[in-house]
Amino acid sequence: MIVITGSAGFIGSALAARLNEARFFDLVLVDDFQRPEKDANHAGLIFSEKVERSEFNAWLDANESQVQFVFHLGARTDTTEQDRGIFDALNLRYSQDVWQRCVRYGLPLVYASSAATYGGGEFGYQDSHEIVEKLKPLNPYGESKNDFDRWALAQCDRGNAPYFWAGLKFFNVFGPNEYHKGRMASVVFHTFNQVNATGGMKLFRSHRPDYTDGGQTRDFVYVKDLAEVCLFLMHHRKTESNGLYNLGSGKARTFLDLAHATFDAMGKPRNVSFIDTPEDIRDTYQYFTEADMSKLKSIGYDRPFASLEAAIEDYVHHYLNSGQRWTAPKP
Repeated sequence: MIVITGSAGFIGSALAARLNEARFFDLVLVDDFQRPEKDANHAGLIFSEKVERSEFNAWLDANESQVQFVFHLGARTDTTEQDRGIFDALNLRYSQDVWQRCVRYGLPLVYASSAATYGGGEFGYQDSHEIVEKLKPLNPYGESKNDFDRWALAQCDRGNAPYFWAGLKFFNVFGPNEYHKGRMASVVFHTFNQVNATGGMKLFRSHRPDYTDGGQTRDFVYVKDLAEVCLFLMHHRKTESNGLYNLGSGKARTFLDLAHATFDAMGKPRNVSFIDTPEDIRDTYQYFTEADMSKLKSIGYDRPFASLEAAIEDYVHHYLNSGQRWTAPKP
C-alpha cells in the first residue's frame, strides 16, 4: 500500500492520478473528505481505501505491516490565514505524528515542505540544511513549514528519523485539480477564468521601484513535474539522500510571462492591466523566487521540467478548456 495524505487536495490527488498511470492501484487516500468541492478530485481514482484524516494515526497503527510508502502532502496551505493555532495543529503536530510512526514502523516518507520557508529570500533559495535555522518566513504558513523542517532535522541529529525521508520545498505549483482552492489557486487558473469572463487579466502592480508592474517573478512548476519527482523518490529511497529538496522548475519567470502564455494558449489577444496588491498581503509579498535544483539533480534526477509555455498549453488544452481533472486513465 502507498499512503497519500491530502489526497483530496490539489497535489495529493494529482500524485494519486500519476501513480494510477504507473499502474499503482493499492493506494490509501487520507484526507478530510467532508468538503464536497474536493470530491471530483478523487472520484475517478483507483484506490484500496479511504481514511479520514482524524482516524489515520489509529489506522496506521493497525495496518503498518501492509504499507510500503508514505506521501504526507496534507496541510493547511492558506498563506493569508493568521491563526497560528491552525497551522500548529495541522502542519506541525500532525506531521510530527506521521514522522514518528514512520520511524516506529520503518516506513519511508516524503513530505510537503514549502518555498514559503525562504521568506524574502535573504539567505537565497538553496535547499541547504545549514540555513534552515536562519530562515525568516513571511507568514504563519511558512513559519509552520519551517518549524517542521527544523524539528525533522533535529530528530535526524538524535537518530530518530525514517530510514528514508525527503522534505520537498514546493515552489509555485499550478495545474489540474487545483480548482477548489479559490483565492489560493494559481495565477494561471485565475487568468483563464478572468479572460473568459472579461477578455482581460488584472495583475498586481509592483510596489517596489526595482520591479516593473508584472515584473515580479516566481518559480512556477507544473504539478505533473512535481508528481514525477515524487515517483523518482519513491523508487530511489537511499538513506544517503535523506534531506530537504527544492522542487521548482529552477527558472524564475515573471507574472507577465505567465499571463501572456495563458492568453496565447487560449488563442486570445493579450490584454493585461494592473491593480494594487491587497493590503493584507502587500507587506509579505515575495517579488522573486527561484529554486536551486542542483541538489535533486545530484542524486540522479535528470528528467527535464516543462517550460512555462508548454505546461500552460497542456493545462489549458487538456484540463481547463473542458473542466477535466487529472484522474486515473480510462481502461
